[in-house]
Amino acid sequence: MNLNEYIASLKDKRIAVAGIGISNTPLIRLLAENGIGVTACDRRSPEALGDVYGELAALGVQFKLGDGYLDGLEADVVFRTPGLHPETPGLLEAVRNGAVLTSEMEAFFEVCPCRIAAVTGSDGKTTTTTVIAELLKTAGYTVHTGGNIGRPLLCEAGSMKPEDVAVLELSSFQLMTMRRSAEIAVVTNVGPNHLDIHKNLEEYVDAKRNVFRYQGPDGLVVLNLDNELTRSFIPEAKGRVRTFSRRERPEDGVYLEDGVIWDARGGCRERIMDASEIFIPGVHNIENYMAAFAAVRDLVPREVCRRVAAEFTGVEHRIELVRTLRGVKYYNDSIASSPSRTIAGLRCFDKKVILIAGGKDKGVSFDELGPEIVEHVKTLVLTGYTAEKIRDAVLKAPGYAGQPEILMVEDFRDAVITAQRAAEEGDTVILSPASTSFDRFKNFEERGNVFKKIVNELE
Repeated sequence: MNLNEYIASLKDKRIAVAGIGISNTPLIRLLAENGIGVTACDRRSPEALGDVYGELAALGVQFKLGDGYLDGLEADVVFRTPGLHPETPGLLEAVRNGAVLTSEMEAFFEVCPCRIAAVTGSDGKTTTTTVIAELLKTAGYTVHTGGNIGRPLLCEAGSMKPEDVAVLELSSFQLMTMRRSAEIAVVTNVGPNHLDIHKNLEEYVDAKRNVFRYQGPDGLVVLNLDNELTRSFIPEAKGRVRTFSRRERPEDGVYLEDGVIWDARGGCRERIMDASEIFIPGVHNIENYMAAFAAVRDLVPREVCRRVAAEFTGVEHRIELVRTLRGVKYYNDSIASSPSRTIAGLRCFDKKVILIAGGKDKGVSFDELGPEIVEHVKTLVLTGYTAEKIRDAVLKAPGYAGQPEILMVEDFRDAVITAQRAAEEGDTVILSPASTSFDRFKNFEERGNVFKKIVNELE
């Protein structure tokens, strides 16, 4: 089915779109412009929605807004926004009344005319997705990057060609109701995450499986051999399995040994490159590149892999150098919305840093973060809802004896200024929150941009 056929199949149906956000706004516009009746549902008021409300209203879109925006939905098809749990009472009621529950991303899988490479995981998926896209672009492919990063791709599916490649980052929320899998699937790692929304860890892990669960025998799944949960996925795969590891040599996959990245297959191995040649720092980025190399082995020449790894400067908001002021370097790691991401960021530096952390709680433990902060941080500046939880994890960490100094600051801007005052020439200040941004910001990008603005205004 192509995009035009998919749209035609909706013309005699009642459509509701739950959530007027980044992924759903282009969808609502596409449907309305094709003469399909759409009811756009959102908790926000017309004033809070701003210009988008007037734009969609002018297209004839109907609205259901306010606290009861999901109550009594009368629809044949409901598109949910990724962050809305499919078992939300209003959605469950709609399904019981005969509605089909889907999403913009599920619709894209239905109509995409080209190969799809999809990346998921608890950590590293943004960088891995971006690296895969860079490798393919440099090798000459036309690449469409989207999903949890980039832009919604459904509206562009009609102009895609069979020889193109769509490279997607997929969150557990997007995967929960998926009934199709990508031809190339990558799972970077899986650990506790988003337990403020998922019912439990089992539900979260099971959502990740959907990235490869529906593959056929020609599908490829790339799995982290060093991660207990992703390793357990190996016997479940219906297609080909390729792994990556820092600790052992896989039968078929990419691994690190004595500082060299190797590609193993058929009892032989081929040198890819020295890990030290990768431009962006950190052991976790070596893992990200190994995952990407495994995913594109059949599509991208070795020399392209080496060139991209040596030249690609990294993803915005991921250990991004913002500025050096009076000998102090400021890094934006706003994408680090979990303790494990912050741990990976801290391990990138060879001396203790000044860390700004805290945000909204995801329902995960900070116990593993505490000892890492003791080892890698000289001054800890905490702000946001999780500030006290992070402080408590540090105070009870083995080896804590009054260091690092812990400074509790209520205002985000004041937290950055406090970090500046604590810094001396040669120090590093890093925003790596270990928490989501939703206590103060729309998303981690806005948080990172605000941080960069404040840093660039420092005198």
